Amino acid sequence: MIVEATIEIPMGSQNKYEIDSDTGKIKLDRVLYSSSHYPAEYGYIDNTLSEDGDHMDILVFTSAPTFPGCCIDARVIGGIYMIDSGEEDIKLLSVNVGDPRYQHIKKIEDLGPHIVRELENFFSTYKTLQGKETKVTEIFDENKAIQYLNKAKEKYLMSINN
Repeated sequence: MIVEATIEIPMGSQNKYEIDSDTGKIKLDRVLYSSSHYPAEYGYIDNTLSEDGDHMDILVFTSAPTFPGCCIDARVIGGIYMIDSGEEDIKLLSVNVGDPRYQHIKKIEDLGPHIVRELENFFSTYKTLQGKETKVTEIFDENKAIQYLNKAKEKYLMSINN
């Protein structure tokens, strides 16, 4: 499945940007407390609503960082289920369909085990120095990712129809 990801945080950044959906302004929310950096482009999918009340999060693997507000056509390959400060948090994993270096990646196993371990490590530790607890509980495949995405789309539609 291909989706359009709106990037908030370029890979390699320690800055946590957020795009205000009402104004379109890009705001620096915070700088990571750790020496870690985002391992992939990080953003969201429009017209979705996750359990945390925000858009569905998505990470996009690509060869070079982009910029906040950039839109990328991304192929969903799986996802991460985690607990962030006691709340469910789901992040879809994807690859940039316009990047020839990632054309062969069709499922999460194609990323390679070390990249998956880096993701788990990042999301398990990136808020530790902030005094917040995060825990990755599952890495899941494309089929489950699409189920979560469809649920987030339905939740969004329900929110605008009520």
